[in-house]
Amino acid sequence: MDKPEEYIAHIVVLAYHGQGHINPVVQFSKRLAAKGIKVTVTTTFSNTKIMKSSSSSITFKSIYDDCTEGGVSGPGGFKGFLERFEASGSRNLIQLIRKYQDSESCPPVKCLVYDANIPWASNVADELGIKRAAFFTQSCAFVASFYPKYCDLSGVVPSVPFLSMPGLPEVRLPNLPSLGPEMGRYPPIIRYILSQFDNSEKADWILFNSFDKLEIEVVNWMLKLWPVRTIGPTLPSVYLDNRVENDNDYGFNIYKPNTETCLKWLDSKEPRSVVYVSFGSAASLNAEQTSELAKALQLSDKSFLWVVKPSEESKLPINFTHETSEKGLIVNWCSQLAVLSHDSVGCFVSHCGWNSTIEAISLGVPIVAMPQFLDQMTNAHFVEDVWEVGIKPKEDEKGFISFDEINKCIKEIMERERGEVIKRKVTNWRELSKEAIDDGGSSDKYIDEIIAELLVVEQ
Repeated sequence: MDKPEEYIAHIVVLAYHGQGHINPVVQFSKRLAAKGIKVTVTTTFSNTKIMKSSSSSITFKSIYDDCTEGGVSGPGGFKGFLERFEASGSRNLIQLIRKYQDSESCPPVKCLVYDANIPWASNVADELGIKRAAFFTQSCAFVASFYPKYCDLSGVVPSVPFLSMPGLPEVRLPNLPSLGPEMGRYPPIIRYILSQFDNSEKADWILFNSFDKLEIEVVNWMLKLWPVRTIGPTLPSVYLDNRVENDNDYGFNIYKPNTETCLKWLDSKEPRSVVYVSFGSAASLNAEQTSELAKALQLSDKSFLWVVKPSEESKLPINFTHETSEKGLIVNWCSQLAVLSHDSVGCFVSHCGWNSTIEAISLGVPIVAMPQFLDQMTNAHFVEDVWEVGIKPKEDEKGFISFDEINKCIKEIMERERGEVIKRKVTNWRELSKEAIDDGGSSDKYIDEIIAELLVVEQ
């Protein structure tokens, strides 16, 4: 049983469903726990039953049984799931925190940290009279780019001029289950994203999985609007500063990773000789683009490690796995951090989801950017044009990328002069990412500042 005197404070963290949302907030929780904070991570039952942490200071609690009450595939699709999650989750979250407040065996909760995709959590903090922090799992730049749309939709008059980000590509929308009827000038998915701004003016902190130097112009602009704090990169500590004990894995995977197979195979390859390919947990290529990527890898003189999710295997060309077995390895899932940190990996063909992007930057791996939708488009733009850590292949008018174009970018990074410049840039960003989260770095200071404010004794 926990002893209240063992902890300096207690924070409840509300995680959104999905690997890309859960891992960053759990990593932030580990940082808090390492500094003496008791952390209770709450989310859906299907997630809590497979989450784990090496820290005894972190407890996982379900506030919504999506397995029996109906998850994303239940009645009403995604919209139905969100409505049930809010109805059940808000009620159960309030009950859980009140139980902690009345307990003699656990310190009272001082703050609710919630994924910005769950804006109703702010109302929970209101009812309980505790501090709150909204955690955005996208880049600062993507969120800033959506602020004008939020002002337009909600009728908010901006107090500062919008941030100019020349060259940003048009946002491509994913094909998602219904989020509601088409109404007004913004489709449901955009209105859903804009809901992240709801209640932002009430937040004591707005948190981002980024670091100041990576997005300094955007952060400085945001600070005119909100109490923004960059607390990343939220990678396991062993890959950055090694200050959090036994922190070498996220602790959550949607599939069982083939890590041992991958690492043994990578050990047999020359340094910086392997092309690593993965499109994350949510993005996927259509059959035509998958075939073109397969052709590029088959014709390339580079070895490759390609993560192909079980649901995507049918898109591979017939006999491709057999025909490329001498130079390629195809797996359903892997520990991306273990792969990206391996000496034999020379570049990363990525969808540029924010977690994958900041992992590659933090581990010093150049990127071939093939974004599919939403924030991936913004991230890919910054990868090539702002941070200069990768190359985005040219698309045709339908958004299709030829095998020749993919190959050209891989060769450019791994063999040519531009690739040398990119490698130097990404190595520099790697050092800056480590500096940010290390003792006394910008992100570390922000975490200490948040904790210090929670410890202020109310008069």
